[in-house]
Order: sequence, then structure tokens, then C-alpha cells
Amino acid sequence: MVFTERSRPNREAVLAAGLQVFAERGYERTTVRLVAGVAGIDPSMVIRYFGSKEGLFSAVVDVDLRLPDLRPVDRAHRGEVLARHFVDLWEGPRTGPVLVVLLRSATTNDVAAERIRGVFAAQVVELVARLSPSGTSGAGDVAARAGRVAAHVLGVALTRYVLVLPPVAALSSDEVVAMLAPALQCQLDL
Repeated sequence: MVFTERSRPNREAVLAAGLQVFAERGYERTTVRLVAGVAGIDPSMVIRYFGSKEGLFSAVVDVDLRLPDLRPVDRAHRGEVLARHFVDLWEGPRTGPVLVVLLRSATTNDVAAERIRGVFAAQVVELVARLSPSGTSGAGDVAARAGRVAAHVLGVALTRYVLVLPPVAALSSDEVVAMLAPALQCQLDL
């Protein structure tokens, strides 16, 4: 569907309202009517712009991790650079709330779980594959290493940003990077 410049404010209001409501209520308890009420528009407009609650959710959680190219980074510092990148994403004003909504929703909703699998599988596998010398690592090994990178990142994110587990939530960003970097480094060094 092609959108006009005139529809942009309403679409952005719906996206912002969707992010807010999905964050507060989760996927299951969010309704198109509720999002429309927060956005101050008729529910039919949400359907017009996004097709369904699932379409709205997909638009809200459309995320590119913008993973850095670690090839030029000194091998000994790749885990730290990647850990810093993920912490900056989770704590960023634009990406953080989206990632929290995605992670929180993925624990109870198949659509959200598939989205997070897709985002992390595709983007992290590509990052690990770029670091694997040709012929030294099979595709299965790359996928397994990428899976372990995602497990570490998502585990820290879940405990820090969703569950807000006090010992992890109380850490400074630098302390989170220091905690996460060695685990990532181990997977990137294989």
C-alpha cells in the first residue's frame, strides 16, 4: 500500500501508540481498538495502515540490529565491541523499547518468537559467517556459534531489561559490557 505524506502523522501516531500498548500489555492483551484509542484515531485506520494487529506488531518491531563489521577490529577486542553494540542498542531511545517489546512478547506469542528468531538468526549468523575463514567452519558450526551469541545477548537482555533482575539491572552499561564481552569473545574466536 502506498501512503501519502498526509497520512504520515496518523501512521506515526499509530506506531508510537502500538509500541506503548504492546510494551505495557504485551501482544496477547493488545487490541486494535486500544491502540487506536491511544493514537486518537478510528480503529479502521489502524487496519487501513497495517492490515491487522499482526501487521501493526510487525511494523512496530521491525528492527535492524545494524551489527558492525568486526573484521577490521583487533581480534582480541571483537567480543567487547559486539557487547558494546548490543548494550547501546538495548539502551538506545529508539531501538531499546522496540527490542524490549519484541523480547517480552516473544515469551508468550509465536508471531513475536518467530520475529525474534528471524532477526537474530539472520543477522547474527551473517556476522559470525563473515568472521569464519573460508573452509575452516561449516555452516552448522556458524549457526551454532551464532545461536550461542544470541543466547548470551538475549539472556542478559531478558534479565536486565524485561525481568529487571536487581543484580543485573543495577549494573552500569560498562559493567554489562564487561560481563557479556568474554562470552561473546569465546564464540567469535572459535
